[in-house]
Amino acid sequence: MVKPIHIDPALSDAAPQLKLGILTATVQNTEYDEELWGKITNQISIIKKTYTGANITGLSPIASLRNVYKILGKDPSRYRGSSEALLRRVLQGKGLYQVNTIVDINNLISLKTLHPVGTYDLSKLVPPFTFRVGEPGQSYKGIGKSNINLENLPVFEDEHGPFGSPTSDSERAMISLHTRQIMMVIISFSGDGLSPALTEAEALLRTHVKATGISSVIAEGKKREGVDL
Repeated sequence: MVKPIHIDPALSDAAPQLKLGILTATVQNTEYDEELWGKITNQISIIKKTYTGANITGLSPIASLRNVYKILGKDPSRYRGSSEALLRRVLQGKGLYQVNTIVDINNLISLKTLHPVGTYDLSKLVPPFTFRVGEPGQSYKGIGKSNINLENLPVFEDEHGPFGSPTSDSERAMISLHTRQIMMVIISFSGDGLSPALTEAEALLRTHVKATGISSVIAEGKKREGVDL
């Protein structure tokens, strides 16, 4: 059964169009999937024919995220959304890191939708889950990165504290080859495109990691009455 994520009203005030596509499943992860990488290679080819580095900040999903970061007081050029970072990497000819099949599916969905996507090992998390604005002094070790300053950054939080964000996720809930239960979250600051994204995510997970027990939902927050940003 899909795990609910509560969107804190303070974040909804800054991001009134924000919606989350949340999917949970039981999976059999693998180190590498050749068929999946054929799909990733094809998507990279499409991206190189469609976009240039000069125009990506004007794309609706990326522009919406950057605007929310500015409202919250976070520099979107220093703390880029993961989807923008992936897109820039591809356009610079650097390709994608090959990690494991679930993470590779995560990155493919992000490249197709231009939304940040986070996938987490549910066995390492304790509900309830909240999407909120990071507080002063909060940080965590990012995957493959140093400590990330979470103040004013949208963050996912469980009973033990922050574990993910649209910029970089924490090592605490990262996917491994031993992961069996996942929660994938597609973050749309523009509020668009989540239904087809969830449908594609389900198909990719079924095909490449034998996903079962899949459930999904689209969550949205509620802006507080009388708040004008």
